[in-house]
Amino acid sequence: MEGKEEDVRLGANRYSERQPIGTAAQGGGDDKDYKEPPPAPLFEPGELKSWSFYRAGIAEFIATFLFLYVTVLTVMGVSKSPSKCATVGIQGIAWSFGGMIFALVYCTAGISGGHINPAVTFGLFLARKLSLTRAIFYIIMQCLGAICGAGVVKGFQQGLYTGNGGGANVVASGYTKGDGLGAEIIGTFVLVYTVFSATDAKRNARDSHVPILAPLPIGFAVFLVHLATIPITGTGINPARSLGAAIIYNRDHAWNDHWIFWVGPFVGAALAAVYHQVIIRAIPFNKSRS
Repeated sequence: MEGKEEDVRLGANRYSERQPIGTAAQGGGDDKDYKEPPPAPLFEPGELKSWSFYRAGIAEFIATFLFLYVTVLTVMGVSKSPSKCATVGIQGIAWSFGGMIFALVYCTAGISGGHINPAVTFGLFLARKLSLTRAIFYIIMQCLGAICGAGVVKGFQQGLYTGNGGGANVVASGYTKGDGLGAEIIGTFVLVYTVFSATDAKRNARDSHVPILAPLPIGFAVFLVHLATIPITGTGINPARSLGAAIIYNRDHAWNDHWIFWVGPFVGAALAAVYHQVIIRAIPFNKSRS
């Protein structure tokens, strides 16, 4: 018995707590349990010779294609019904967008990073997480995927598509352009800030389960933002999604407010990048001390 008690006593102290709890977690000195990845170069011509570069672009194209296909079809299903009680309603549309982002980020994160959104790509570029070469390529492939996804929906149900707005983003009646711009800025800030937090190198090193769970908070953020802003703008927060629907629907009112769905998400993404990198992580200050 004494031997067993000694084993228990030793076992209890054999593995120390990896991370202090409470205020002690704020300290920790200069010793890091993780390695900050170096900033990506602005231009990286060597990427153009790598198959993994094009494979990542194809993954972004397919993911954005599937995203538009499923979500716009969901919107059309709600729009065609005379009674919203007979459909999934706004909550179902929000779940469709959030659920697809959760699934697609999970599927493509290991290949391209699972951006599926030019605003996310732009924010990560500002944080030097990827090169300008890759950022431009991703945005082009995302926009092409979105156009094709919306185009397939129109091909299936052309009358329904053109008669019910085509899933295009517009500022709703009763709201000003400023209201719509503000909703897009804040909504994209929520999304991109969640992306930064869920993929943070420090958190990934401390909590090994975080990379596996990263798609969940990202998808949930998309769901919540849609619940809040569908009544205002139909929820863009993704310029590729707005562009694809606008091009395929191609009505004047879909283009009148279209600038909002580029300016708003890009401003929101930039604010989220600055907030996370400068305020939360204090990366510029850490570098100056090292």
